[in-house]
Amino acid sequence: MRARTLLAASALCAFAVFGAPATAAVPQEPALTAATLDGKTFSLAGSRGHVVLVHFWATWCAPCREEMPVLDAFYKRYRERGVDVIAVSVDRGRDIAQVREAMRAFSFPAALVRDAKPNDFGSQNELPVTFVIDAGGRLRDELRPDSTPLTEADLARIVEPLLPAR
Repeated sequence: MRARTLLAASALCAFAVFGAPATAAVPQEPALTAATLDGKTFSLAGSRGHVVLVHFWATWCAPCREEMPVLDAFYKRYRERGVDVIAVSVDRGRDIAQVREAMRAFSFPAALVRDAKPNDFGSQNELPVTFVIDAGGRLRDELRPDSTPLTEADLARIVEPLLPAR
């Protein structure tokens, strides 16, 4: 029953505001620069040498809110090994107070999609979605919603092979 509820919520997040799934392909070496909510600048180019998770989400998306603590726990566990996370909210600018409030619980930076230029990921129509970028700046994986929420084990399976051996 829980899986069906999550699937329905994922479909709602995917279509409620945007109307259709994403169609544009993300380049093999995407660019992203964004003003973060804390007034800093995040850039994929500046994160070369790190594995980066670029997570698109929204405050109104239930599966997104479910994945955020998973991303935070993963980030806390792996940041010293060279993992960065950026949460890119597709919320409207007028909803920035809600985005800031939601992000208070997490240790990774966030930005609004409107403040991301360049943004080779485009406007994501299906939420949540997480892109995995390797240390060389290449797109390695794209994690889109399905019937089960993202787990730390899923992330570890994908990210650990991209990290330097200990």
